[in-house]
Amino acid sequence: MSIVTDPDKQKKERLSRLMEQYERDLLRMCCVYLRDASMAEDAVQECFIKAYRALDSFEGRSSERTWLYSIALNVCRDMRRSAWYRYVDRRIDFDRLLLSASPVSETSVALMSEVMRLPRRLMEVIWLHYYEDLSLKEIGQLLGVTPSAVSHRLTKAKAALRSALKGDVFDE
Repeated sequence: MSIVTDPDKQKKERLSRLMEQYERDLLRMCCVYLRDASMAEDAVQECFIKAYRALDSFEGRSSERTWLYSIALNVCRDMRRSAWYRYVDRRIDFDRLLLSASPVSETSVALMSEVMRLPRRLMEVIWLHYYEDLSLKEIGQLLGVTPSAVSHRLTKAKAALRSALKGDVFDE
C-alpha cells in the first residue's frame, strides 16, 4: 500500500515560511514605495501570489529575500503606473510605515521625509541599503543594474540628503 501525498504541500509550506519570514519587511518597503498602507498590503499579497506561482521555477541564483524584493518592487512599479494611482492622495503617516515598535525620533522623521522626497531611483537604493540592509550586489540584482551603478546612486542620494538636511542628520 502506498501513501499518496499532496504534491503542493511542500510548496505551500515553503510559501508559508517565506510569508512569515519576509511579510513585514516587504510591507514596510511597499508602504514607502507606494506611500499608501492599503495599497502596500495589496502589493505584498500580489507579491506572494506571484512568488507561489513561480516557486517551482526559482533557481536560487539570488537569495529568496532578493527574489521576493524584486517581485515586490515590480508589483509596486506596476501599481504606480496605473491610471488611478495619480488621483489618490499619497501623503503617508509615518506611524503607518511600521518602522519600529519603539518611538521614532524627530531626526528619524526628518531623514525619512527627505528620503521619500528623493527621485525614485535614489530613494530605492537608500531604502534597500540602509533600511532593508541589502548589499550593493543584492540591490543590483534587484534593480537590474551593476553594483557600481548602485554605489553611484547611493553617492548621489547621500549628497542630495546632506544638502537637504545641511549635514545635521545624515553624516556617515
